[in-house]
Parts: sequence; C-alpha cells; structure tokens
Amino acid sequence: MKTSTTASLKHHFLIAMPHMADPRFAQALIYLVEHNQDGAMGLVINRPSGLNLADIMEQLRPDSPTAPPFQAALVYAGGPVQTDRGFVLHPADHHFQATLALGELGMTTSQDVLFAIADGQGPARHLIALGYAGWGAGQLEAELAQNAWLSCPALPQILFDLPHDQRLDAAAASLGIQLSQLSQLSSQVGHA
Repeated sequence: MKTSTTASLKHHFLIAMPHMADPRFAQALIYLVEHNQDGAMGLVINRPSGLNLADIMEQLRPDSPTAPPFQAALVYAGGPVQTDRGFVLHPADHHFQATLALGELGMTTSQDVLFAIADGQGPARHLIALGYAGWGAGQLEAELAQNAWLSCPALPQILFDLPHDQRLDAAAASLGIQLSQLSQLSSQVGHA
C-alpha cells in the first residue's frame, strides 16, 4: 500500500498563480483550514462579496442594531461551495458554540459569533466569509504539481490587518516573490 508523503498545508495560504484559468480562483488568496489525505478546505480571504455585517444582521436579527464600528465589516466570498453557509476566522482566544481550533486561530460556524461581533463584544480581529473552497483527495496536490498555486505559511497580520486588495501581494512577498513578475513566466513545468 502506498502512503502519501505530502505534508499538510493546514494553516497555509494558497496564492493563485497569474495563469490561473479558473475564474473562481483567479487572483485568489486562500487560507487553508484543513488539508489531509481526504482533501482540503479553505476560505478565499481577498474577495469581498458586496455584503457587510449589517446586511447579514438585518436578516438574522432585524430588530437589533449592529454596533456602528462593525456595521461595515466586510463579508467575503469564501468560495464556490455552500455559498449560503457562513464561516468566521478569528484569534483562538475566543470560543463560541461551533468553534474549530486551528492553532492560533479559530473558525466558528455558529451565529453567536456574528451576534457578539455585531454587539461589539466579539473578537476585534475577524474575517467573515460565505462559502468555501474544497478539494477532494489528491486534487490540491495535483493542482500544486501543475503550478496552479504557491503556498506559504499563513500570517495573521495579512489575514486581519491588511486591506483585502493588498493581501495577495503581501502573501507572495512573504516568499520573496512579486506576482507581477511571475505573470511573464510560462505555466508549463519543465523537466531536464
């Protein structure tokens, strides 16, 4: 029986290469929540959905206002799978009804985190996403072998502190790479 020797990329960023053909992931930066022999799951963290927290709270709790500093909190298009399902990334020191520990981060899927943020009592650093990106067993590894993605360790300051339109370039820069220069390279893998 053959065993996989691929290291887990959990808590890494996936950086879409400039030649990414799939428009759902062109110029995407993805935070990988899980990566194992069964597949991978991540959230696109640099693509606003056009919604904000006030829009979501209007649906969930129409009679309670959202605290002014959090009304405009962006909601990201986390990926093409289950786009009606919400995910909130935040520092691990906050726990809610459905929080998955991811090391220094947590990911919550229950509404109580949204209520806490809207009331000004939740994690100050957070990223709200609708939907996720998913890969079946071996699918992400195949895409990596085809040079569709670069990967690097995830940095919370990129995730939480930078504007969404600076995150992709900052993740690439953490590898010493300028994406605009990569667009001039061939997408083909060479073999000697």
